[in-house]
Amino acid sequence: MKRGTTLFLKMAVILIGIPILALCIFLVPRIGNFAGELYPEMAYMKSLVLIDMYAAAIPFTLLCIRLLNF
Repeated sequence: MKRGTTLFLKMAVILIGIPILALCIFLVPRIGNFAGELYPEMAYMKSLVLIDMYAAAIPFTLLCIRLLNF
């Protein structure tokens, strides 16, 4: 029973983590570019948005890695 539950939880973590990784690769840079175009007088806005969004993804990624190694 424990082995099946563990396998199910690992698969759930992987299936949740793959879309988050895809969002970080494809969508976050577009959002950063949009913020840069929206506020052209504030050149740092693109970098700030990218840093904030990637910083929010780091704890999720670390949690996924920790859960897969239990």
